[in-house]
Amino acid sequence: MQNRKLGSSDLEVSALGLGCMGMSWSYSPIPDRNEMISLLRAAVERGITFFDTAEVYGPYTNEELLGEALAPFRGRVVIATKFGWAPGSEGETRWTRLNSQPEHIKHVVEGSLKRLRVDAIDLYYQHRVDPEVPIEDVAGAVKELIRQGKVKHLGLSEAAANTIRRAHAVQQVAALQSEYSLWYREPEKQILPTLEELGIGFVPFSPLGKGFLTGKIDENTTFDSSDFRNMVPRFNTENRKANQALVDLLQNIATKKNATPSQIALAWLLAQKPWIVPIPGTTKPHRLEENIGAAAIELTTDDLNDIEGAAAQITVQGSRYPEQLERMSNR
Repeated sequence: MQNRKLGSSDLEVSALGLGCMGMSWSYSPIPDRNEMISLLRAAVERGITFFDTAEVYGPYTNEELLGEALAPFRGRVVIATKFGWAPGSEGETRWTRLNSQPEHIKHVVEGSLKRLRVDAIDLYYQHRVDPEVPIEDVAGAVKELIRQGKVKHLGLSEAAANTIRRAHAVQQVAALQSEYSLWYREPEKQILPTLEELGIGFVPFSPLGKGFLTGKIDENTTFDSSDFRNMVPRFNTENRKANQALVDLLQNIATKKNATPSQIALAWLLAQKPWIVPIPGTTKPHRLEENIGAAAIELTTDDLNDIEGAAAQITVQGSRYPEQLERMSNR
C-alpha cells in the first residue's frame, strides 16, 4: 500500500483509508464487536493507516471500538474523528441538532480523546457546517486545541468552497471530507479546484455509492428495516433500476482489467488527484481485501477517457440524501 499526503499538510496516510461507521451504526444488522476488532487490526497489517470515525457514530461506540482495536498500533496509524452534533431533547437517542459552538467543541474533544485512547486527535473534522456559528469561530476553537496539543489537524466535511476559504484563513485545513464517486461528482465543479489552490487534501466518503457501485445491489435487493438506505431516494426500486447502467459500465471496465466494479470505482478516484484518499467502509474481510486491491490497479489515459465518455451518457437518478440532510451540505 502506497502512502499519500493530504494536500500540503504533513499528514501522510495510506492511499486508501477505512471508513468505520458501519461497524457500529447506520447499516444493519450491526456486526459483532470482536469481529470488527479483528477486521481493524487486519487492515493495519495489510497496510491501511488511516481510519475514520465520529462521536455521533453509535453514538460514541464507534470511537470506543477504534480506541480498543487500534491501541496496539499507536504511532503507526492516523485516526480521524468528528464533532458538531449534539443530542436532542432529554431522553432522545437520535442526534438531530448541530452544535459547533466553541465551548461545545472544547468540551466534547475530551470525550473523543478518552474513547480513542489517544493524547491527540490526528484529524478533527467539523461533521457538518453549523449555520449558527461563524466558521471562523469554529476554526479558531480547533486552532486553540492544536495549540494545546489535543488536536493535530483541522478538517471540514461537506463544506462549500467559500466556507473552506474562510476557515483556512484562520487555521490551515488539512482535509475536506465529502461525498465523491462516479455517481456523485458535484465536487468537481468548485470544491476540487479550491482544494488544489489551497493545498488541502480530499477524503471522499461513500466512494462506492453506499454499496451500490459494488454491483451487489440491484432493484430486487431488500434492506433491513433499520438500514438508513431505506430513506435515501437514490435507493428506491425505480432509481436502482435506472442507475444499474453505471454499474454495468464499471463491470465492463473491470472485465478488461481482471478486477471488480468496486476496484475500478476506487481506482478511478485515486487517478483523479494524488491528494485524494478514499475511505471505503466495510465489515467483511473479503471486501477489505478487494478494496485494498484497488490501490494496485492502474487506469491508463485511455481507460479514464473511456470511463468519462460512457459516464457522460448516464444520468444518475434520485437524490443522494433525504431533503433535510441534503440541506446540511455545501454551505
